[in-house]
Amino acid sequence: MDFIKKWSDRTPRILRAALNVALILVALTLVISMFKEIWEIFHSVFYDTTENFYTVTEEILVFFLYFEFLALIIKYFEMEYHFPLRYFIYIGITAIVRYIIIDHESATSTLLLSGAILVLIVSLFVANTKTLRRDTN
Repeated sequence: MDFIKKWSDRTPRILRAALNVALILVALTLVISMFKEIWEIFHSVFYDTTENFYTVTEEILVFFLYFEFLALIIKYFEMEYHFPLRYFIYIGITAIVRYIIIDHESATSTLLLSGAILVLIVSLFVANTKTLRRDTN
């Protein structure tokens, strides 16, 4: 019985350590990708002037997606192994805006995606109420 108790105490710590190592590797990959995206933005703006406005805007929004995922990982460690819901909502809003910029052919789908953004903003408002918010920022 002591053997089971000992492993049941150690297992969450081992899994949390594995999760932390995996998140650190993901964060390093995101940092590299973010710097690559910065390079592409500067190249598009200063060297390749044939790029259109939508392509540059799409690259900027991809940069913000990397940035938000990195902020989410940082918050995970700062909040003692907890992912705040509002960061996922921020990422969802940015991803939908990016999709609207890329694919805005159909007015109906653009309207539906705008409605999805509205739902996410209402969700963000609810998630920021004092009863649901755990962090201090």
